Amino acid sequence: MLGAGALLAAAVTGALALRRTLQRRRRKPGETIAIAPQTSTAEAQLAAAADTGSASRLDAALRTLAHHLTQQDDDTALPPPLRAARIGTRTIEVLPDNQGQEPVAPFTAGQDGWWVVPADATLLDEEAVREIPPPYPALVTIGSTTAGDLLLLNLAQLPALLLDGAPLHITEVCTSLALELAMSPWAATTEIVIVGFGEELPQLLPTARITHLRQAAHALRDLSEQLLETHQIPDTAHHPYVLLCASALDPDISWQFADLIGRASSLSVTLIAPASTTCGHFPQAQTLNASLNEPQALDCTGTTITVQRLEQAAYQQITTALKASAQPPHPAEGAWKDVPDEPGTIQQSNPAPSQEPPVRKAATPPTPKPTAATQASNEVFPALLAATTAPSVIRLQTTPRPSPPHETEAGPGTPAASPRTPASPPPAPSPTSPQAAQANTPAAPSLQGGPTTAAEHAAPGLHTPEIRVLGPLEVTGVDNTGHGPKMKQLAALLYFRPGHNADVLCADMDPAHPWSTRTLNARLQGLRHCLGSDPCGTLYVPRRKTGEDPYRLDPSVRCDWSHFLHLAERAMPLGLAGLTDLETALALVRGTPFGGRPLPWAEPLQQEMLTRIIDVAHTIAVHRTAPGPHHDLSAARHAIMTGLDADESAEVLYRDWIRLEAACGNRTGLHTAINRIQEVNQTLDCSLETETEQLIHELLNTRKASVPSEDCPL
Repeated sequence: MLGAGALLAAAVTGALALRRTLQRRRRKPGETIAIAPQTSTAEAQLAAAADTGSASRLDAALRTLAHHLTQQDDDTALPPPLRAARIGTRTIEVLPDNQGQEPVAPFTAGQDGWWVVPADATLLDEEAVREIPPPYPALVTIGSTTAGDLLLLNLAQLPALLLDGAPLHITEVCTSLALELAMSPWAATTEIVIVGFGEELPQLLPTARITHLRQAAHALRDLSEQLLETHQIPDTAHHPYVLLCASALDPDISWQFADLIGRASSLSVTLIAPASTTCGHFPQAQTLNASLNEPQALDCTGTTITVQRLEQAAYQQITTALKASAQPPHPAEGAWKDVPDEPGTIQQSNPAPSQEPPVRKAATPPTPKPTAATQASNEVFPALLAATTAPSVIRLQTTPRPSPPHETEAGPGTPAASPRTPASPPPAPSPTSPQAAQANTPAAPSLQGGPTTAAEHAAPGLHTPEIRVLGPLEVTGVDNTGHGPKMKQLAALLYFRPGHNADVLCADMDPAHPWSTRTLNARLQGLRHCLGSDPCGTLYVPRRKTGEDPYRLDPSVRCDWSHFLHLAERAMPLGLAGLTDLETALALVRGTPFGGRPLPWAEPLQQEMLTRIIDVAHTIAVHRTAPGPHHDLSAARHAIMTGLDADESAEVLYRDWIRLEAACGNRTGLHTAINRIQEVNQTLDCSLETETEQLIHELLNTRKASVPSEDCPL
């Protein structure tokens, strides 16, 4: 269900995703990114509430409107002024300032003066949308309607928006507005100035839209300079200027802001500030109560809304995750020290270490050892937070903690397992588990580093269920109909995070709307029926006999990620002799791990998987491109493409691709690789890495591609 704050949730989630993408790109081969081993409660809830589809459709509709106006014979046709936009579960609407005006395509007339986008409206495609400047760059969510729709205000139409209420709540409203504008797909040209909060935001966010000033007087001077610049450079007049001030303004400063804004005819300026000392200078301004968790009137739209806030505790968890994404990568360890460097490139130095304490690497937890009770019986996963009384207020739900015994599968009254806390180490794997067997496998089982033999796989058995996460999530025996997708996610959760209690599992399966114990037990029962039992009758989803029994899968259940790590880590130290194992491991990859958008609990795992997939693909590409008996450009290209299917932003693989095409003398392929990385960077709104720029410059300006070699696969 779409709830208030979904666009803000998408903004925060997008900021974290982009920062982690940049982390992966900037690390050296073999290194891993800094990320907390477990997703915070706030990040999980925001990721679950995020809705990018509605924002993309609204953006496309508004740019389509602008495009239609540019196609008219009248060169002076301008987008009509809008007061607001409204996003429902299945509807996109806008409110024109002149409600008597005829709608402009793709919009049609709706109710009460609103324009609506028909379900069958023809909108510009994604590529065409990027070519049209956003006509309303100051749209931002202010709250939700009583029907649960998101209500976006066009701040460019408001000289001021004043806030009543407790100072903390005013800060939370200002924070939500700043974060959403900073990451909104249509607000790239908006100038965002913040005073009294968010000093760390300009350094933490991947965009450069926010300016933090310490005092309101500094903001007054900045606005004066901006007005002067707009007067001298008219091309900047279409850049809205939004000033968010969480602290009360001095009456004299308020008067000066009112005077400047009243004379700012060439620039759209909006002041958002506490009403206590400002309302007398802006008598016509809309005032909202930031502390009210109930619907209140928004006069300029003729609707009532519940104001959106990002709670301080949630904000602190998000900034902690953003700070972690700015830390340098962890050095390569173990077999990953043998991932080869890039040939002939200048290494980019790591950024200066952050002052924040280091973040522990995410680790793949092993399968727990069965308890004595189970041995004896031989049964051995692109509203902000709608689960609140005020759905548009972003409340931080309490992470389930280890508690006294809870309900078992038999019902809510039966005791449950005593869980481990997130900080406690997982139990050692069973000596008979596939994970333990793989961990104890010698690093070099053969001089040739050949593929895993049939004997090595005999113990776990080829007919036991397998969880496949190196692509869209798949589980043996579980289909995609009915509750199948949720049962697959539950199976992956039990495999990677065994031993948790019901409360933790329910929250992990749906952070925004945690499952009930009854739902958890029903999905477990369905998963048990799908996976069945081994030839000896042992269930692959064991029943819990006592409150001490953990929620888990049988140790014999397999996973492609464990197999991938086993092959890759024994092959890396072997160099060229391990190529067969590396290619066998990469053949397990079917796309982005977990299908691109995992449940929030799996985010650290997905980052680790992407890192290792890129390392393996890069290693194969380096060995297969180099001259010698293992030279095979077709295999090198296949490895590169497999890696890019998993992570299309992996710039190290584009450099491998560029070198491969240069080695072939294939100038067309060289330009194809360069064009693709440039398109990816345009989508990410970031620049090429230094190594990539140097490589492209060298190959395009100092080397000429020759006729393709005979061994070059085109």
